[in-house]
Amino acid sequence: MIFGFSSVVLIVGVVAVLFAMGARIIAEYERGVVFRLGRFDGVKTAGLKWIIPFVDRMVRISMREIVMDIPAQDVITRDNVSVKVNAVLYFRVLHPEKAVISVENYLYGTSQLAQTTLRSVCGQAELDSLLAERDQINQKLQEIIDHQTEPWGVKVRSVEVKQIDLPQEMQRAMARQAEAEREKRSKVIHAEGEFQAAQRLADAARVLSSEPAALQLRYLQTLAEIATEKNSTLVFPIPIDILRPFYERAIAADAERK
Repeated sequence: MIFGFSSVVLIVGVVAVLFAMGARIIAEYERGVVFRLGRFDGVKTAGLKWIIPFVDRMVRISMREIVMDIPAQDVITRDNVSVKVNAVLYFRVLHPEKAVISVENYLYGTSQLAQTTLRSVCGQAELDSLLAERDQINQKLQEIIDHQTEPWGVKVRSVEVKQIDLPQEMQRAMARQAEAEREKRSKVIHAEGEFQAAQRLADAARVLSSEPAALQLRYLQTLAEIATEKNSTLVFPIPIDILRPFYERAIAADAERK
């Protein structure tokens, strides 16, 4: 009887140990890829799961979106400018069994693929396009990387170029170019203003020449403007038409004396 009770205790103990050894708790954001004697046996979802100890092996795969920083890459653009470009990669695993079976380390593989693709795509673009058309570069990177990681069960949602570091001499050259462009626009605007002012002055001169009374009013307005400045010397502009009768009378008197 004692032997029987000890056997039951022993069996219960062995079962408990085996259950404890095979029990696995899988989080909601994880999946467990199970291999039985080396062969793929299925994917376990979240919750308390049990595998056969020493027979089954389970690999945990996170299903959450992964944000991976792509280190700065030395790139020579299409117009032979050396730059450093880094980016950030957003991706997640859609098929955990492929992420385990099709590639040894999907994180390392995706990182290396992203680095080489970043160098290749940026090297095919000119510097101006790389700086101005960043959305198109991001879209092209996303399409290429996503296409190549699809057999691994990895979905690339987005690739964003973070920073483009230019050499110091290139930065100075671009600064000089921008300054010259601003100076050019300033001169064009100033010349346009001078042209418009000259047109307005020409129009005003035509109006004043056609209306003698307008010229007299302009003289009076100028006199009023000078008087408001509190100057000690007052200059009075006299229209030449007022002096013309006196000038003609003097010429006639001189002719009579001769």
